[in-house]
Amino acid sequence: MRPLQTCSEVRAIDSFLFSLNVTMPVFLTILLGWGLMKAGLFNKPFTDTADKYVFKVALPLLLFKDIATTNLRQDFQLRFVLFCMVGTTVMFWGVYLLAKRFLKDKTLVGAFSQAAARGSAAILGIAFVENIYGNAGLTPLMIVAAVPLFNIYSVLILTLSAGDHASGRGQLKKACVNVAKNPIILGILAGLPFSLLGIELPAILMKTITSVGGTATPIALLVVGAGFQTGAALSKLKPALWAAAVKLVILPLLFLPAAVWMGFAGSELIAILIMVGSPTTVTCYIMAKNMGNDAVLSSSVVVLATLCSSVTLTFWIFLLRYLALI
Repeated sequence: MRPLQTCSEVRAIDSFLFSLNVTMPVFLTILLGWGLMKAGLFNKPFTDTADKYVFKVALPLLLFKDIATTNLRQDFQLRFVLFCMVGTTVMFWGVYLLAKRFLKDKTLVGAFSQAAARGSAAILGIAFVENIYGNAGLTPLMIVAAVPLFNIYSVLILTLSAGDHASGRGQLKKACVNVAKNPIILGILAGLPFSLLGIELPAILMKTITSVGGTATPIALLVVGAGFQTGAALSKLKPALWAAAVKLVILPLLFLPAAVWMGFAGSELIAILIMVGSPTTVTCYIMAKNMGNDAVLSSSVVVLATLCSSVTLTFWIFLLRYLALI
């Protein structure tokens, strides 16, 4: 008589349920935003203002807090940091060059590249690793190594793809200016001294920053749902599907074997999985819309990748466990 459940089946069910618990609230919040827009409780002036608030205030404060409260001096591993930095660089610019080469509609290149490369590392990373190992492991180190580059490369790619037909030197100058004044990057840079020097903010100030920063993700998700245009999204379904496939399947397929070959395992490997295979972050929509790129494609990829990630992340986690790598 067959046992009710094997150990591998139990682990698979646990991983699937955990992934659902992480991704479905995100998807349901997006769906709520769509419903509120249809019901007339949201309107375009409100969502435009909310976009700017998230981009200029809430997200920078959220990332400032994440960086400032991370101890960079503890458990620092140069090899792991270099892998995350080099991997992020290859991931972003590889996707960008391929998108520029193969996408027929060049106006989609910036939004496609960002959405296909940029995942929810800061939001999902610590949650996943703590659920599996009981502590954050090297995930904060991955976040510090990769997330600043996520933002810098996104600004560069979106600037280069925003329809500016200036000379190459002019585009480069504009991209550098946009990096220097981007609120999200400024928030990350502001947090670095606090992390490196071990400076603690006063409790009152930290609670205020935590409260305001905590509004970034829910408001951004509601705005993504409110701005989701079904007809327009269907017209760009093919590139959205490709971007989601690159983010959730192709990048992990390329980078995880390289990480295993270099000897990474356990929480290191999970952190790398989150870096390359987590669903597209809602920040992609906010930045694409605020920097003159295709917001419809960005929101479509966010929705698709979020919906599918409960399956793909579960598969990757199950595979790594099956191979005794985590």
